[in-house]
Amino acid sequence: MPDCSTASLAVLPQTSAHSAWQAQLSLGFALHDGVSRLVERRHSGPLRVQKALYPEGGTVCHAIIVHPPGGVVGGDQLAVQATVGEGAHAFLTSPGAAKWYRANGHVSGQHILLRAGAGAAIEWLPQEGIFFDQACVRLRHEVELAPDACYIGCDIICLGRSASGESFNSGSIGQHTQIRRGGKLLWWEQGVLAAAGPLMAGPLGMHGRSVCATLIAVGGPVPNSVIEALRAIVVPDGARLGVTHMKTVVVVRLLGTDSEAARSAMLAAWQLLRPAILGRVAVVPRIWNT
Repeated sequence: MPDCSTASLAVLPQTSAHSAWQAQLSLGFALHDGVSRLVERRHSGPLRVQKALYPEGGTVCHAIIVHPPGGVVGGDQLAVQATVGEGAHAFLTSPGAAKWYRANGHVSGQHILLRAGAGAAIEWLPQEGIFFDQACVRLRHEVELAPDACYIGCDIICLGRSASGESFNSGSIGQHTQIRRGGKLLWWEQGVLAAAGPLMAGPLGMHGRSVCATLIAVGGPVPNSVIEALRAIVVPDGARLGVTHMKTVVVVRLLGTDSEAARSAMLAAWQLLRPAILGRVAVVPRIWNT
């Protein structure tokens, strides 16, 4: 039985006595006659995309990734791969918050692999992840972009269920994120948030907060006026918002205690960055309001 407090970032093997979901979803998008189409959809286990949606017209294909069990238990492994072909634009989201339950002696994990070809764009904007007390989770997120492809991705982590009075007192969340463009590494970050570890309270980690939201945008140069507007996003008392601009990469990060406030801040950041990066007004998916 793995010790969650010391488990590495790699997803640990599961014991044969434990029945866990091994779910995989592979999606492919291509531009045909000016329309971004969902041309590949393969799955095994409980991960689905029901149909392609076009709330913005044919240029952008929206896909809602559904995990029918509604939560991830210890030992479950989820893998999503999406490839966006030349000139196409895909927007991927989820219908609700992801729930990561207690480990029960097993490590659960998720591996996201996103690829975008020449002149393509991919947006990865799932709703928040709620990590229950005693959860042991390993998350891996990889993005591979052509030299002129664009990407916007957001991740919101909520430790414990504050609305139910539950804190994240034991367990750990491991994260590994890397973004490459034209084969060049633009962003690399990894770490393990252990409930009793120094990163929970330290200034280089959660700094005593329970919610962390990160939005990363990769594309062309972003005007200083947009960066200034990002830094002016209003957050609740006690929350902290930071913006980093490095040539073709913009990172917006929030630390706080309220998941709704984090979602609101990331939405405001997306609404500012999407026109600057992708040349398109941010159209809020209806699923986010249900």
